[in-house]
Amino acid sequence: MTPRQRVLAAMAHQEPDFTPCDCFVTPEIREALRDYYGVSSDDEIYGCLGTDIRYVTPPYTGPPHKTFPDGSTVDEWGVRRRPMPNEYGEYAEAVDEPYAAFHTVEDVDRFPWPSPDWYDYEAMPALCAQYGDLAIGTGGFWVQDFINRVAMGRGVEQTLLDIAQEDPVYLRLVEIRHRFYMEYIERILKAAGGRIDVVSCGDDFGTQGGPLISPRTFDRLFAPLKKEFFDMVHSYGAKVTHHCCGSSRMLIPRFIECGMDSLQTIQPQAAGMDPYELKAEFGDRIVLHGAVDVQGWLQRATPEEIRQEVHRLMDEVGRGGGFVIAPCHNIQPDTPLENVLALYEAIAERRGRSILKS
Repeated sequence: MTPRQRVLAAMAHQEPDFTPCDCFVTPEIREALRDYYGVSSDDEIYGCLGTDIRYVTPPYTGPPHKTFPDGSTVDEWGVRRRPMPNEYGEYAEAVDEPYAAFHTVEDVDRFPWPSPDWYDYEAMPALCAQYGDLAIGTGGFWVQDFINRVAMGRGVEQTLLDIAQEDPVYLRLVEIRHRFYMEYIERILKAAGGRIDVVSCGDDFGTQGGPLISPRTFDRLFAPLKKEFFDMVHSYGAKVTHHCCGSSRMLIPRFIECGMDSLQTIQPQAAGMDPYELKAEFGDRIVLHGAVDVQGWLQRATPEEIRQEVHRLMDEVGRGGGFVIAPCHNIQPDTPLENVLALYEAIAERRGRSILKS
């Protein structure tokens, strides 16, 4: 099978020749991989690792993002984020809350929101043509993100209060994001002419110990919007993989009802998210995308322990298709490079090859 055929088979719950794989890393790990392989681009890294999916998005052509001397940048949604150092690297955190000033729907509507016109969709055919027989995805975790990304501009506490109260200001913010991404993704799919296989989107509905919202709240506020988006993607022959951090097991039946094809990230340490249990309960109805634990396990495991767990995941969760093996989130900067390589070497071993430098 080609990588594209492998991914499409898994997404259709058919057993491929090998379990398809994907990759999510932090910038620090990406740089370490570049140094190890002696390459300069992300595409070269993924080629060295042997992943089956490449992600493409149209170039941004809108107004320049405002930058500040402290390294912070204001994105197209008006949220300012600054790289915040930690023990192992840095992470861009929101440092202002422009949406917190909204008290009425009219306040929301007066804000300078981005336009889907700010992207060069005509570039999509050439971007896709680079990848031959690889599967191609588009979008990202931030697409259709109605909680996390709104909270970056409004504050976490206020956003959760908004959800509980079904505040009209919050609902208008959600509607604006929804309509933007409906048009943005549809224009990508049209421009790509059928070459997009998977659309990535997201919303963090889970915490480590359970869902962030109730099934009832999901049904009332989010399910209709998710279904509309999923239906649009399906109308172009593509599948949806939906990022959701934390424990979302209670919501998975709702996800399936909305038409979600694939759930990503599958964090084994979150309550109820054991990939083997999820495979048994839901594996014939939703694809599992992720499942390699990066919440401390990948950092501490030995290469042999990693090899054994990766092979077990491919054997048991990958049986019958419906599985894309990948880190359960971005591989964190405190992960030894040896362990990152052990993960992808175990996948490559099943395919009769090696990703290690000779």
